[in-house]
Amino acid sequence: MTWKSLSLGLAAGAMVLAALPELSAAQEKVQFIPSLVYRTGPYGPNGEPFANGVADYYNLVNERDGGINGVRIMFEECDTQYNNDKGVECYERLKNKGPTGAAIFSPLSTGITYALIERALADKIPIFSMGYGRTDAAYGRVFPHVFTVPASYWSQATSIIQYIGAQEGGMDKLKGKKIALVYHDSAYGKEPITTLQKLKDMFGYELSLFAVAHPGLEQKATWLEIGRRLRPNWVVMWGWGVMNSTAIKEAAAVGYPMERFIGNWWSGSENDVKPAGDAAIGYKSANFHGAGADWPVHRDIFTYLYDKGKGAGQRDRVGEVLYNRGIANAVIVTEAIRTAQAMYGARPLTGWEVRDGFEKLDLTAERLKELGLEGFMQPIKVTCEDHEGGGPVYIQQWDGKKWQRISDWIPPMRDVVWPMMVESATAYAKEKGIALRDCPQG
Repeated sequence: MTWKSLSLGLAAGAMVLAALPELSAAQEKVQFIPSLVYRTGPYGPNGEPFANGVADYYNLVNERDGGINGVRIMFEECDTQYNNDKGVECYERLKNKGPTGAAIFSPLSTGITYALIERALADKIPIFSMGYGRTDAAYGRVFPHVFTVPASYWSQATSIIQYIGAQEGGMDKLKGKKIALVYHDSAYGKEPITTLQKLKDMFGYELSLFAVAHPGLEQKATWLEIGRRLRPNWVVMWGWGVMNSTAIKEAAAVGYPMERFIGNWWSGSENDVKPAGDAAIGYKSANFHGAGADWPVHRDIFTYLYDKGKGAGQRDRVGEVLYNRGIANAVIVTEAIRTAQAMYGARPLTGWEVRDGFEKLDLTAERLKELGLEGFMQPIKVTCEDHEGGGPVYIQQWDGKKWQRISDWIPPMRDVVWPMMVESATAYAKEKGIALRDCPQG
């Protein structure tokens, strides 16, 4: 079987372990973290930098720190090609590996997340769907094993609308304005629709919906409709892969102003704007972590990995948005494991022990500074009931060379989205015959 070499502090790549009936004493001091990736397939160009960010951070923890409190990280990638069936196959192949089985799964796909929720609960393995997946799974009383920190699609939608409201001079100025949603015609792309319709009823804007079929290359008719007939005040995009750069090109072709075109956080990477060239200048997107390689953690990644030929990707791509998102994912996972170790001891943990640590995760500003991530992301606190945390987002803008942050952190409208999450999750529990967990108050 093939394992990523991060586990034993070897050079990045793979090592082959003999299929022994038992692991040696040295091998037992490792925590196995499966890594579902898509370096290939139609969305491979976006999946690769994320996978490299995850790999580099895990390797950094091993090389610089000797692991998590002496427990080294071992992980194995399985390429899903962003395909639900392949994602389930990867899950089944990896769930029992390592001395204690899989610590946690990050499916890196809304569709795969939906496919794994019930399986993972039966297997007592937590799921971390960071900024994607099933939004109502944030309600921990129904979904004890799913974590959606730092923010969900529904929360992000409210932050984007607040930004638009601020640009118009106040939320009351949204009345009568036209907002178009251009979305990937999939479970992922449809996630914000209910929230945007709820906000439409609250603030009086007009909402028009435009579905784009996979992979998103055919959008000419959509943008002729938007740019020539509808002429909305703002366009919001829930896209992925080549759909994003195609949308930017088509928007420019019909003369739609880029400064009024806002993508979600999966529509705001270098891969989305560079193919469009100068046409992308002024385009905006949401984000929940920093862009660029100016944080201390990046200096450590260069020192401990790339300077020694151990980096997972290309040095000049360290700091790209999706690379940094991989770092954010790996940071949250390792800190959840560290929290669980404080409860159960510095040893390889079972998935359900890691779940307990995730549910008590309190990633403070002080801890982020210690990790070399001050200002990179906002603090995260998880509770028994709240597995999302209601994290804020900010808006960034492409200047032709790099992403520039142009807003403060924008908290979500929790008074809007949290009751929606509870209602949806409770309906799911009733359908499945699930008894709501008791959660301590305060």
